[in-house]
Amino acid sequence: MTEEKKDGREKQIGEEELIELVLEAQKEALEKEREQRPTGEEPDRKPRRFKILAWLMAITLAFSTFGAIFEIYSIPAIEFLKTSAKLSSQEEIRTYKKAVVQITTEDRKGTGFSVSEDGLIVTNEHVADDALSITVIFPEDGLYKGEIVASYPEVDLALLKVDGNGLPFLTLDDSCQYPQKDPVYFIGNPLSFTGIANEGKVLEPILLSDWEEPVYMMDAPVYRGNSGSPVINGEGKVIGIIFATYDHDRYGQVGLFIPVESLQERLGRLGTFPER
Repeated sequence: MTEEKKDGREKQIGEEELIELVLEAQKEALEKEREQRPTGEEPDRKPRRFKILAWLMAITLAFSTFGAIFEIYSIPAIEFLKTSAKLSSQEEIRTYKKAVVQITTEDRKGTGFSVSEDGLIVTNEHVADDALSITVIFPEDGLYKGEIVASYPEVDLALLKVDGNGLPFLTLDDSCQYPQKDPVYFIGNPLSFTGIANEGKVLEPILLSDWEEPVYMMDAPVYRGNSGSPVINGEGKVIGIIFATYDHDRYGQVGLFIPVESLQERLGRLGTFPER
């Protein structure tokens, strides 16, 4: 088996801005040329050549932009937007979304979710690790400053706290066990999107080479930014937390999630018992 691949930083696309700068520079150069040209003087061919060159540069950059877009947003990645739109028409999915937050630091973006009305947030350790400042954004309740209250790098989990009251939250299940034929749902902030709902199928547990506790594989469209997304069963309870993708010999690329038992155990050590 190949080694697991954790979510990386968001890839920024700046080609569109560069195209605008090139065209703006072209416009300014032409205006300057007109201002400096004596009255009645016939324009020479340089502005025309410059214009053609600028447009060629713009077209080249446009193709570069489209290439980068298709590299990041492949056809399967676009398909998950259709699935999200369909799922989001369901009232229960819309309710779950209220408790799923966007977590941003100086150099990364990820997902988390609230497990108590007073602002206890679950996410991945690699999302919040070494952050100087953490912003937690609820879809309907706004921005909060997050503080790390516990970190468990051995299972890639972190607990954050925000100063809130009456916040929406998700209920944790006691274990990851559920009917295997039933789909599971997960909500997160993949790529440059927010609040994307999707569904998948739990495959089987796997023990990674550098882990002491097993995690679960899931056949689902998991992308950068899904780190920290809750995996929710048909009863609306969280059974796991997404943290990576993995290339498996049999199943191909799958999502990986930490079973809820790992989280429940660590919450018990802290003496913290989320809302039920």
